[in-house]
Amino acid sequence: MCVDCVKKEYPNRGNTCLENGSFLLNFIGCAVCNKLDFMLITNRTLKEEDGEEIVTYDHLCKNCHHVIARHEYTFSIMDEFQEYTMLCLLCGKAEDTISILPDDPRQMTLLF
Repeated sequence: MCVDCVKKEYPNRGNTCLENGSFLLNFIGCAVCNKLDFMLITNRTLKEEDGEEIVTYDHLCKNCHHVIARHEYTFSIMDEFQEYTMLCLLCGKAEDTISILPDDPRQMTLLF
């Protein structure tokens, strides 16, 4: 992973979790070949461990194949919620939790 290729290391992306793609706004160009171009996504894997899906892949410079960052995305179901996480030097870090019920119990108001 190359900190010289990104504007900010692991930017906070709030609840934006990317299963695929690249956050190009954080890319300043390849530190090896000095070109600002699109990236390749390689070595993509999908594993399931204990009910959790884990997607990993590498962001590579399209021109010289320099490894810019390693991307990890996870998805799991915990009780009544879907949980997503993302961790990547380029794309950032993020977490999101979404209810699988028609009405989100966290949004319900108490009636007394």
